[in-house]
Amino acid sequence: MQSTTGNPIYSLQDMLGKGKGLVAIEKIPKGTRILSEEPVVTVPCNEQASEQLQISICQQVDALSEHQRQAFLSMHNIHVYGNTAEQYLGIVRTNGLPIETSEGERGGIFFEACRINHACDNNAQKHWNTKIKRHTVHALRDIYKGEEITIYYLSVHNNREARNKALQAKLGFTCLCRLCSLPLEQSQESDRRLDEIYRLDGLIGRGGVEGIVSSPLRALGYVDQQVRLYNKQAPDDAGLPRAFLDAAQIAIANGDLARGRIFAERAVSGWSTAFGGDSIEVIEHGTLAREPSKHMLYGISMKWRTTVDEAPRGLEPSDFEDWLWKREKLKCPGQLANLRSHTTFPGFMDLPGENTVDLDFYESSDMVTYRPRRHWCFLGEIVDFGMLLRLEMKIKDVDGKEIPLYFYTDGRGSELAPAQVQKGYSVAILYAQRHTFVYGDPGIRHEDPHLIKIFPISLHEVLALNDQVQQFSVKLDGIRLCHGCGRKAASLKRCIKCSSFWYCDRACQEAGWNEKGHKTNCKLLKDPDLQGLFVLKWNEFDNYIRFPLYAIEDS
Repeated sequence: MQSTTGNPIYSLQDMLGKGKGLVAIEKIPKGTRILSEEPVVTVPCNEQASEQLQISICQQVDALSEHQRQAFLSMHNIHVYGNTAEQYLGIVRTNGLPIETSEGERGGIFFEACRINHACDNNAQKHWNTKIKRHTVHALRDIYKGEEITIYYLSVHNNREARNKALQAKLGFTCLCRLCSLPLEQSQESDRRLDEIYRLDGLIGRGGVEGIVSSPLRALGYVDQQVRLYNKQAPDDAGLPRAFLDAAQIAIANGDLARGRIFAERAVSGWSTAFGGDSIEVIEHGTLAREPSKHMLYGISMKWRTTVDEAPRGLEPSDFEDWLWKREKLKCPGQLANLRSHTTFPGFMDLPGENTVDLDFYESSDMVTYRPRRHWCFLGEIVDFGMLLRLEMKIKDVDGKEIPLYFYTDGRGSELAPAQVQKGYSVAILYAQRHTFVYGDPGIRHEDPHLIKIFPISLHEVLALNDQVQQFSVKLDGIRLCHGCGRKAASLKRCIKCSSFWYCDRACQEAGWNEKGHKTNCKLLKDPDLQGLFVLKWNEFDNYIRFPLYAIEDS
């Protein structure tokens, strides 16, 4: 939808304390193109106030009609001037809007668009459309009759103090919009969301392509949290499509065309509303939404490989969002933890960093104090070890990455008996974090002896046992699988020694014990800490847990 000169949808009116402004004279639906305008004066953005620049502006203003020149002179000017050339320059600097050209960024004067006032909770979006070479303004949400049309003058949505400091410095006014006039507590909450969105933006792009391939779940989690914050702060914010594009690129770089297509479609939908269907953003990324495999990042990793039509159908909206963002759902009562879950048992690259608040692992009700949103445990296998000033280990994680583990406990690692520290043994570390050492590769700095457990089996054996437990111990819809014969039934008998595997009768139990390896598995599962990894309610964080863990019987 687009306004036309013959049927205007706004009028220029006096606005109390603001001078002139544009006001809707009828309801303007979300996505409507309110105006599309060519500049009447243009200047290079970063050029100093040279005599040549002033001459160029004077020539452009003198070329205007008398009516246009008077409209130009009526624009606000916050700069002191001593002659006509300085006056014209001041008007351009006060009112100019950005223009992107092949020669670089420029500023332009638009008789209509430059009359639109600022609001930090703006209801319209300004944009230079490079395709049609016009400045456009679109309604970000429904704008009702009598409501002022507003845009955002700054480039970044910062907190209230930063916004008004920038507005004072550049344009000499303090914003009094609804967002800037919130009560203190609500304003602080808004500021925390905006600061967190900005911080997450840096985290998303920090690792570059390597980051979204080596730790895609972490990167996608950052975007997920950013989108949630946008939806609380301003669901129609023009920054939201950029977040969806980031998510699309993360998915596509890891071979996930199904999610990549959906994220790209959401980005295009947002840009269509804010910039119009003829904008470069919509045209270029519309192609990406149709053919995500054409993206330059596709195929770098195939860790999440899907085809474009593999998105699930018939899910409830909340379940679909959980699938889309790869959120691990809370387990049903009686369901066991899966040690192959990278959410609960992350590899090294998916661990939170020591000096950052990773919102995939932590939560806050006030954006000031944080606590874990769930428990997590790092699993690895000892590749090598040694003792100089402290115990040092080289550990291989579930992704095959080798990292150093240094003991900074009071006993510097001597708390562990020598028989426990053996190559090929598995290590479990609760609440592990990535640490950057002054010398050497990033790894884990271990300080609390109650947060570590070593199991006398390889990581491969731990994960193989996990697969067995997931198959023969988990109950689905009241039904379990007999480990001996594979029969499904509701009334099986469990092994009285480990309480984890189930059988039809004694004959099946003997078959499982002698023929299917339960003799070994049963002995391993007698360790309450190993069994505790399966039965702990990892998603229910009340307080920090420690080793030893105690198995909770599953009745």
